[in-house]
Amino acid sequence: MFASITAALPAFALSDIRDITPPAAEPPGPDAITPAAPEDDGIIEDSIPVIPDPDPLIRRDMPDLVETTEPDTPPAEVIYNIEQAPEPVRRMRQLIIDAATTGDISKLKPLMNPGPDQTTVPLQDPEQDPIDALKALSGDSDGMEILAILLDILSTGFVQVDKGTPDEAYVWPYFAGKSLGLLTPQEKVELLRIVTAGDVAEMQEYGNYNFFRVGITPDGRWKFLSVGD
Repeated sequence: MFASITAALPAFALSDIRDITPPAAEPPGPDAITPAAPEDDGIIEDSIPVIPDPDPLIRRDMPDLVETTEPDTPPAEVIYNIEQAPEPVRRMRQLIIDAATTGDISKLKPLMNPGPDQTTVPLQDPEQDPIDALKALSGDSDGMEILAILLDILSTGFVQVDKGTPDEAYVWPYFAGKSLGLLTPQEKVELLRIVTAGDVAEMQEYGNYNFFRVGITPDGRWKFLSVGD
């Protein structure tokens, strides 16, 4: 009986089996109707945060926000002719030069006006002897480096600062009274005769000259030998 049922069923070749794979969806034609949007699911579109497009880093249409201001006071006049300084100033400058050329730093002490108006120098202790203080600042134990620095800075131009006040002084080198950003190429060369290029870069970072300077009062008193800004 099983054999007879089997014989009654028709035999199909592989080529006779229909492909039941659904056809690929065709792109909608120009007259196709766009399906309706799904029903509102309760999400409010305006509540979804939107990341704005970044603005350009440089706004060409914006005014320059950096304000440039003129300095409160003009830079001090640089003086190269020592004859323009008062005679007491010229005399003290020459005495310092003469003492420095001896190679003996102790020769500076008689010029420092011992007493209440003693020349101001960087001290590690209020009771420290000024010559010992200068030796401590020097790269050598005898203070010869300080003497060389004195000769270098006193060979440059100078400026008159705090004119008409009790602090008035003639100061060497003139870089102490002029912004480094205003130096001419020739003046930059003069600065590099005193300090290294690395020192200049550091000074420009802080904005002003911060190496040794000498100040002499109009009446010829050696007011200070300082270092820093």
